[in-house]
Amino acid sequence: MIDQDQFLAQMQEVLEIEDRTLSPDEKFRELPEWSSLAYLSTIAMIDDEYNIIISPADFRGLQTFADIARAIGKN
Repeated sequence: MIDQDQFLAQMQEVLEIEDRTLSPDEKFRELPEWSSLAYLSTIAMIDDEYNIIISPADFRGLQTFADIARAIGKN
């Protein structure tokens, strides 16, 4: 299991969010900061920080930041 607070802080950095805190149950695809570049940056951060690759097919099924954290924890 990964540290969810640390993961959310990493996601805030990836998404360049400075004015608010992300929550685990937040749907990341609904954020105005979410884009194809944010997706690629998220995949790269997960690979760099956790040495895990989440396939595009698996990532499509993820809805919230907690879902991403669980996917990292499973690998």
